[in-house]
Amino acid sequence: MSDDTVQEFFLKEDNELRFVAGEESDVCVELISGYAELFGTELLLNKKYIFPAKSRVAVFTWKTAKVELVGKFESAYVAETTPMVIYLNIHAAMEETRKKKELQSLDGSKPKGPRLLLVGPTDVGKSTVSRILCNYSVRHGRTPIYVELDVGQNNISVPGTIGAMMIEKTADVLDGFESNFPLVYNFGHTTPAKNLSLYNLLLKELANTVNNQLQFNDEARIGGMIINTCGWVDGDGFKCIVNAASAFEVDVVIVMDHERLYSDLSKELPEFVRLTHVPKSGGVEQRTGQMRSLARKRNIHRYFYGTRSNTLFPFNYDIAFKDIQLCKIGTEQLPDSCLPFGMEVENHELKVVSIEPSMDIKHHMLALTRSPKIDETIKSTTVYGYCLVTEVDMEAQSMSILCTQSTLPTKVFVLTEVTHLDDQLQR
Repeated sequence: MSDDTVQEFFLKEDNELRFVAGEESDVCVELISGYAELFGTELLLNKKYIFPAKSRVAVFTWKTAKVELVGKFESAYVAETTPMVIYLNIHAAMEETRKKKELQSLDGSKPKGPRLLLVGPTDVGKSTVSRILCNYSVRHGRTPIYVELDVGQNNISVPGTIGAMMIEKTADVLDGFESNFPLVYNFGHTTPAKNLSLYNLLLKELANTVNNQLQFNDEARIGGMIINTCGWVDGDGFKCIVNAASAFEVDVVIVMDHERLYSDLSKELPEFVRLTHVPKSGGVEQRTGQMRSLARKRNIHRYFYGTRSNTLFPFNYDIAFKDIQLCKIGTEQLPDSCLPFGMEVENHELKVVSIEPSMDIKHHMLALTRSPKIDETIKSTTVYGYCLVTEVDMEAQSMSILCTQSTLPTKVFVLTEVTHLDDQLQR
């Protein structure tokens, strides 16, 4: 630790300390005095928070604070201008709506709380603002529903999924929100463009399921929804945003750092939807494709192995091909010339196809489906979770998988296009 840098920063009112941990070094953050929070979660005084290498962190104070950093970091500076006041105003408006809905519910009706959709291109901070708004809601005694529609960088489950969960406590500074029994739907790709028909189908299924469950939970219904979206905003991506707004019946859309998107949505969405254009934080930086790929790898590794403070020990299984059923969703489109006369073209993107295990499935994620057999219901039902194919033995007609569950809840698996090389097994 003698080579580590030790530096103290004094933050004035509405200041933010931004730092990037080094390539191979942890950074320890400690609040020495005053008040500070990280993405809406309050930091405890004199508690040491250890952030891993390459972490990008922003510590904000509404009052004043003295913060100590220990470790090697690429950069560290105090920003005097931040959009945090804007985010607080958005939260305040949501809270005002909740109070009005609570008064309306006194007559026995079941009004819905605010439903907010965050949209914008990649790397503008949508996920961070979602986390801030969820945290502020919980700190005011609310239980909002967090909805994750970003299949590339998912904060509820693994990449290639969409899902929702009820937020009952503020996010852990290091580990984020507890994901107890989330609703998770399998999409199987890291961009909606790979299967638009399936993506839009799952949007509606998730929205219907959440709406139905909220009928029986007054607190969550009043708490409202905070919905994070993908960074694809052009062409069909724009249509996905409009479809999401319709499916979840949103009444507020926050457009981050994209004036044209704000203008286009103002023409497309109903008049009752309130649109707000907000700037991105100065601490947000553009990521390369390689950096996004690395983030997905870390997400999957965390799914199986947990974090430093909450370590998981996944199970390894050897499974005979004859004991499982394997399928995929979507197939190649047949040309019209191959169809019998008078037969309509079937939507190839939604077709459920049985497949035989092969070497090609090695390193692929498999969805553990709730369907007892391979049929059309597979594509639109929630999943138990995921496993990873680590080895395939064609001679023995078996495969090895990594799974977080002690017993496999199903024999029906859905192949996804999401891959991961599990280096943990090679150590």
